[in-house]
Amino acid sequence: MAGSGDQLSIPVLTRARILIVEARYHAHINDMLLAGVRRMLERARVNRVEHVVVPGALEIPAAIALAPKSYDGFVAIGVVIRGETTHYDTVAYESSRGITDLAVREQRLIGNGILTVENEQQAIVRADPAQMDKGGGAALAALHLIALRDRFRG
Repeated sequence: MAGSGDQLSIPVLTRARILIVEARYHAHINDMLLAGVRRMLERARVNRVEHVVVPGALEIPAAIALAPKSYDGFVAIGVVIRGETTHYDTVAYESSRGITDLAVREQRLIGNGILTVENEQQAIVRADPAQMDKGGGAALAALHLIALRDRFRG
């Protein structure tokens, strides 16, 4: 699996509760991201996984903020493809900023798998589990943050 587990080991977190938050705007690409996420969570033996869908990437941080604190971690997935207007810049920046703010201020453990790309081909390469597997990478990031939190808590 290229890109998502080559350098880091996969923590085994059978008790973790994960919420996948998906902006399902480009369904065929999201299906690949979701496959990578699910495969990584299976490899980590996570068996408490829930999945919600929101209209777009801007809604992902709000959905995570609304989620109960009982979740150990979150995986955000979606696709933002540059178009003819400046809307891309707003969506790409604000969704990323919102996720970072939640991670730092609210200590929400989030793997960010929102692709921000120039075109559909770039998105496909990044989403495909057989290529860059950014969904699996986002799940792995969340898993490592959970393992780190558990280590610091002793």
